[in-house]
Amino acid sequence: MPRVLTGRLGSAAALLAVAIAMVALSGCGSVSSAVKTESSLLTVSDPASSAVSEQVRTADESPTVEPGAGENGNGATEVTIAQAETPQDKGEPGGPPAEDEDYDPWEKVNEKVFEFNRLTDRFVLKPVAKVYSVIVPEPFEVMIGNGFDNISFVPRMVNSLLQGKFLGATREASRFLINSTLGIGGLFDAAKYYGIEKSREDFGQTLGFWGVTPGPYLIVPFMEPMTVRDGIGRGVDSLMNPLSYFIPFIWTGIALKLGEIVNDRALNLDLFQGFEESVVDLYSAVRHGYLRRREQMIKE
Repeated sequence: MPRVLTGRLGSAAALLAVAIAMVALSGCGSVSSAVKTESSLLTVSDPASSAVSEQVRTADESPTVEPGAGENGNGATEVTIAQAETPQDKGEPGGPPAEDEDYDPWEKVNEKVFEFNRLTDRFVLKPVAKVYSVIVPEPFEVMIGNGFDNISFVPRMVNSLLQGKFLGATREASRFLINSTLGIGGLFDAAKYYGIEKSREDFGQTLGFWGVTPGPYLIVPFMEPMTVRDGIGRGVDSLMNPLSYFIPFIWTGIALKLGEIVNDRALNLDLFQGFEESVVDLYSAVRHGYLRRREQMIKE
């Protein structure tokens, strides 16, 4: 009997560990996104690919990175940052916070996790991505990225419908059909040649569209920045991702997610070149840019 109980407890512990790993890897984010953020806060003059150019769009009120007069010693464009924060953003002392104030009651913990994610990206993910980029040529990296993006059309289409954006839902269905056929299973973005661009809807935006407040800002290990609302949204989106229910073996799903993360980082190796050295407070810049960008996306 003790052996039976021990075996069952061991199996339960293994399943729990796998479940935790899947939650950490299924949030549509990566370690590098802790600096990049899905909604991006940078404007880059010459992005390396269409995937990067989409991620570096920003609102006028977000922190912006502008090209400098020249290039630094590493060949990267010099950047400067202007953070759109005024004394009025903090509200009156002792009074309620201003509407645009970044709500971050867990800032002390968030900063430590943010630094952990940044160092993990620098010393683990980026070196792995560099080796990967040597083995896999960039055209194939783009094809792999297109394939993962094509598979994840379901959350974008469903959230477009939930927000009443029927044209966006139709556009996502059209992109999937065109890319799955003319694009050879989604390896090529054939739909863009017809002027059909993908939507950028997620369940976090859907909750915001229906009036759910964002809640506190949150940084979780190995995941990109979020708010409590966006964290719930990512969990729902991950359940709608076809990879979560068409892949029969959990380890295969984890391997595919890790492959997607490394491939995405390889496509964005030089995205942060010189950026960290140009920002006095990187954590605040990322937070402010992420929150302002999410506000804009919900309003669009």
